[in-house]
Amino acid sequence: MTATAVPPTTPSYDRQLAPGGTLMRSSMLIALRGLRAIRRVPATFIPAVMMPIFQAIAFSGTFYAITKIPGFPTDRSINWYLPLACCMGASFSGVGLGFATVRDLETGFFDRLRMAPTPKGAHILGPLVLSWARVVIVLGTVLVVGVILGARPVDWVLGILCLLVAGLGLASIAAGWGLGLAFVFKDMRAAALMQLTIFNALFLTDAQSPLTVMTGWLHTVAVYNPFTYILRLARQGFLAGVTWHDTWPGLLSIVVLSSLAMWFAYAKFSSLDD
Repeated sequence: MTATAVPPTTPSYDRQLAPGGTLMRSSMLIALRGLRAIRRVPATFIPAVMMPIFQAIAFSGTFYAITKIPGFPTDRSINWYLPLACCMGASFSGVGLGFATVRDLETGFFDRLRMAPTPKGAHILGPLVLSWARVVIVLGTVLVVGVILGARPVDWVLGILCLLVAGLGLASIAAGWGLGLAFVFKDMRAAALMQLTIFNALFLTDAQSPLTVMTGWLHTVAVYNPFTYILRLARQGFLAGVTWHDTWPGLLSIVVLSSLAMWFAYAKFSSLDD
């Protein structure tokens, strides 16, 4: 009688510890590494929280008289500027992933990540998930400060939901753009370009005043700037209430721009092997 050799089965716990993994598992581990970095080096994340808070306070205080413009959609200046500050914070949460990637590239740690048996897409999806987690923290903190300063959404549930969707969308756009630039330059030369482009994209909109009172070239640029519609999506719950008319252009802009940004990031990541 001969015995048939049965290959030993790998316990589920050992399989979880085995190198490599699925796209989602690898992405979650990369995102978790980034979240731990916030706790270890909070200075890399604090500016993404403090800057939008500073903007909300500075703009709503300096331009409080903007509410006296005939037909202005709210009687609270903080209601106009708080969504802008949240969008700016969300954008810099995404750009921060580009900064972190540049640091990993300069220190050589990113080469070690690439050598790991993980799907290529995890190096894009992981930072993207991390940027979403950072946005939730940023928006939660800034919203609390905004409410203390007097912000009162017209529609609390849908208004906050629209703000969150806009924030996640902007973080996705900024993360893809920042990662792509990091893979192109591979050093801190990319940092200034990341910040400058996102900053200009948001402020060449109706960031400071409604389109109805804007004139000249800035009005023309703002009308055709897709970030105008994302900002409108974020703002509507703080002004006259959420409508589909002000929602779908922002959603479409997010889908198109984030898809292009993610394609740019993946294409430049793939070119690292060339």
